[in-house]
Amino acid sequence: MNHVNDKENENNDVEEMDTQEVETVETPNDAGGGDGGGENQQLNGEAQDHCVSQDAEMEEDEARSEATFHYTVHNFSKLKESQLSPPCYVRNLPWKIMVMPRTSQTQDRQTQRSLGFFLQCNGESESSSWSCYAVAELRLLSQKDDVEAFSRKIQHLFYSKENDWGFSHFMSWQDVLDPEKGFIKDDSIILEVHVVADAPHGVSWDSKKHTGYVGLKNQGATCYMNSLLQTLYFTNQLRKAVYKMPTESDDSSKSVALALQRVFHELQFCDKPVGTKKLTKSFGWETLDSFMQHDVQEFLRVLLDKLESKMKGTCVEGTVPKLFEGKMVSFIKCKNIDYTSTRVETFYDIQLNIKGKKNIEESFHDYIATEVLDGDNKYDAGEHGLQDAEKGVIFASFPPVLHLHLMRFQYDPITDCSVKFNDRFEFDEKISLESYLQTPEPTRADYILHAVLVHSGDNHGGHYVVFINPKGDGKWCKFDDDVVSRCTKQEAIDHNYGGHDDDMNMTVKHCTNAYMLVYIRDSELKNVLQEVTEEDIPQELVERLQEEKRMEQIRRKERNEAHLYMSVQVLLEDSFDGHQGNDLYDPDRALYRVFRVRKQTTLQELLEHLADSLKYPIEQIRPWPFSYRSNQTCRPTLIDLETDLHKSVLDVAENQNPWNVFVEVVPPDSGLQALPPFDKDSDVLLFFKFYDPKTKRIHYCGHHYMPVAAKVQELIPLLNERAGFAADTDLVLYEEIKPNMVERIENYNEPLEKVLEELMDGDIIVFQKDERDDMYELPTCRDYFKDLFHRVEVTFCDKMIPNDPGFTIDLSQRMTYDQMAHAVAQRVGTDPYLLQFFKCQNYKDSPGHPLRCTFEGTLKELLVYSKPKTPKKIFYQQLSIRINELENKKQFKCVWVGPKLKEEKELILYPNKNGTVADLLEEARKQVELSENGSGKLRICEIHSNKIVCGLKEDAPLESLNTGGTKAFRIEEIPRDELNLADDEMLIPVAHFCKDIYTPFGIPFFLKVKHGEPFSKVKDRLQKKLGIPEKEFEKFKFALVLVGRPQFINEESEFFINLQDFKNHPNQGSSTPKPWLGLDHINKTPKRSRFNYLEKAIKIYN
Repeated sequence: MNHVNDKENENNDVEEMDTQEVETVETPNDAGGGDGGGENQQLNGEAQDHCVSQDAEMEEDEARSEATFHYTVHNFSKLKESQLSPPCYVRNLPWKIMVMPRTSQTQDRQTQRSLGFFLQCNGESESSSWSCYAVAELRLLSQKDDVEAFSRKIQHLFYSKENDWGFSHFMSWQDVLDPEKGFIKDDSIILEVHVVADAPHGVSWDSKKHTGYVGLKNQGATCYMNSLLQTLYFTNQLRKAVYKMPTESDDSSKSVALALQRVFHELQFCDKPVGTKKLTKSFGWETLDSFMQHDVQEFLRVLLDKLESKMKGTCVEGTVPKLFEGKMVSFIKCKNIDYTSTRVETFYDIQLNIKGKKNIEESFHDYIATEVLDGDNKYDAGEHGLQDAEKGVIFASFPPVLHLHLMRFQYDPITDCSVKFNDRFEFDEKISLESYLQTPEPTRADYILHAVLVHSGDNHGGHYVVFINPKGDGKWCKFDDDVVSRCTKQEAIDHNYGGHDDDMNMTVKHCTNAYMLVYIRDSELKNVLQEVTEEDIPQELVERLQEEKRMEQIRRKERNEAHLYMSVQVLLEDSFDGHQGNDLYDPDRALYRVFRVRKQTTLQELLEHLADSLKYPIEQIRPWPFSYRSNQTCRPTLIDLETDLHKSVLDVAENQNPWNVFVEVVPPDSGLQALPPFDKDSDVLLFFKFYDPKTKRIHYCGHHYMPVAAKVQELIPLLNERAGFAADTDLVLYEEIKPNMVERIENYNEPLEKVLEELMDGDIIVFQKDERDDMYELPTCRDYFKDLFHRVEVTFCDKMIPNDPGFTIDLSQRMTYDQMAHAVAQRVGTDPYLLQFFKCQNYKDSPGHPLRCTFEGTLKELLVYSKPKTPKKIFYQQLSIRINELENKKQFKCVWVGPKLKEEKELILYPNKNGTVADLLEEARKQVELSENGSGKLRICEIHSNKIVCGLKEDAPLESLNTGGTKAFRIEEIPRDELNLADDEMLIPVAHFCKDIYTPFGIPFFLKVKHGEPFSKVKDRLQKKLGIPEKEFEKFKFALVLVGRPQFINEESEFFINLQDFKNHPNQGSSTPKPWLGLDHINKTPKRSRFNYLEKAIKIYN
């Protein structure tokens, strides 16, 4: 039971609810007076159900949005158990009044009895997925003419765990029983509820039946996308054009145009909510993007731009601009001379400021308000010089469909994030924009409201719905994702103004308000909302979408029945040709012929199916299923056709799925009518491979049935024939037992069953010519298979190329560093000593520490940290110096800045490890371009957060250059005038900032100053050094920053340089930052905050 424990009061405020479980018993009380138990029977009282609705056609309709119903409780004074009224149906759900006596303790521990009054929704449903938001007024009706009803309001999201809501202490028992209060008569009270409910979610709400329209499924945080799609769908002229876009040759999964056609077609002809997954997939969105709530204006612009591009060169070209494009004129008009600068711009939507604005009229007035340019902000009118002027915009034309974005979400610089303004902002069903036009258009700029896009919640998320007036006739519908319901004009317009309104504080949440409005021009209404019929949809598109649907139904049927089927993967003998590894084929690369069969199919039926598909008579095929032996090899095995023919395929396959089978067929050129018989007791199936040591390759040489008692010698003529050798050629035979285990067959005069280890069907004999061993690198097949066992595919990726796919080489795990370096160098086309290698970091796809060229281990040791079941990776980079030299050097990254302080270039230097700063500068000299008339001398500086500090002297060891933290190093050429400083001269650090000295920006630098010189001279040198135009430099302010505090220089009174200002006080510690000169001006190239990395610009990729 969900209720409120409240003190006795008679206000209408909503109070905080709490939850308490109370057993509900549907029985009459002690005094009797009613039939108990049945849902539609009276429970100790009379129920009246009279319904009030604002739409006449919704009267007495169980799908109505609101109703008022009564319940009379007889013998009230004897009420002991809870009672439920018969149901009243609203939104197709049963609503009941629940009444019960409640007891609670007062503050002075006295027991107090109260009337508990609740509204129950869908109480008998066993489903847990439904929900329904409702607002209700619970009333205890007066039975005296001069007494008002006592009422209290609730608002609640009803769902399975909280299916009733109301008040434990609606009124004290004593007050109800007091005849003077007027609520009881003949020991009976009358309870009444007026409920207004949204369409429910999670129940069988038939949107098509109730409204004629269907909704869109919500696939993540893309609700506003659903709202926008519905809005575009009901822009009928656009929908017609979308259908006519040519998409016959488009990729079904990547075409945005086709995906939109599909969604629109389903919205028009389906009876159930439509999915949008294919549409977002066509955008090229990853899953995360669906949850990143993109800006609605940006999304709309990108989508319309996409459609406009697709319509180019077709019969519907220009539809998008024709519908949505308006024109505005930006102007700057000088006040004192006759000079005006104008620029015509097109727009697809208008952003209206709502902060501090009452309604659309005030926002439009604000939009076209002019800004005065005077004082420091005068307009540069070219030859006329700086002039006082007015700057503003005026509309030249408004489009047939006007999209207005209300700026409810705005950036707040104080909190550095977006905030939502829930202020009240009014908009009318009809508006006139005549007064905002530069000159009147041929038809009046009168508009009627077509759609209201609404957001509930704050800037971190919330819920989006759209109210649409589909035919422009004032009959509104609410589109809440998959649920569509009829609604009143008041719900669509008045309830979405936002802000606090005492009259509506129960029906509308404070944070629910409109963020976008769509208006249609009166004169274009019939054209924009023209009917879209089946004849307007190209037949090719209809057929394509029907075929897609048919294929989808087949796939769905296959998925639903997948558990009844299994895959039989068939290999014919030609699949074994060219295989260079162990066994007969590589399971990961084999090209199977796949047959999908029911698991209960008999083996006989499967063979008939295979014979039919392979075009062989059934007596010319024989199946040999592959099975894994205990030594991890995979070989063909015998099926006992006599006993297994009528068993199910699943039983024969011993539940393997997929089931891999070698199907033996009669060779086409053999002339045989059937396969030779095979005696399972006396015959064995053998496979043959020939090894050629010259090419280090294996050649497959077919199979043969041999009697187990036959001698090995009998194989020699057969094998020579298969290899194309003379019949008396000497051969060496080996048995391939398992990976890295190949044994030579020594005695050719013994029978096969004695010579071959555990003779079985599927055994493999490898043979080669009997030749000298020392002629080849891998002279025997045993050497070949041993080498194969240690071979591994290694992918080498260039460390300097992000996400480099690299190249793959087959290498031996026993390889040394030198052998690996030579193999890679040969592939890259460089010297092996100009390569440096890096192991993969532990289970990460990124380079770890560099590998020394003196590494004495094997390749196997370098691959230990590769992820299992993924390609083995090693990173490399090409060097400009030999690796053995590099290892005696230290890598040092720093920045080079030219004399104009404009651009920075990263340097990677390799000075000797035990060298000095002078060695580092000498290395830098080789990579940089010095200025023509410069000093030719370099220096190193330290950079901390865009501030500069003097670096170490040239004789300082490199070890003393700490490169950790936020510190960076910069190398620059010393300007000629800074080479030699007099006693009264000094280099001072200079940095740029904008208002806040703690966030400097740009390139800092040193400037030479002289003790006692006027600051005006320093300014001249600064301007010259920075190369800034006079007009811009006039806006600069200058501050002396001491111990983190700026002291701005007053330029009106002459300021002279004092070198002591730029020296730390003797009492200050070495960690105290040195004083610097700050240049305060606007940062014209601001970088985006690094914390906003998730705020990606919206993109539709395809």
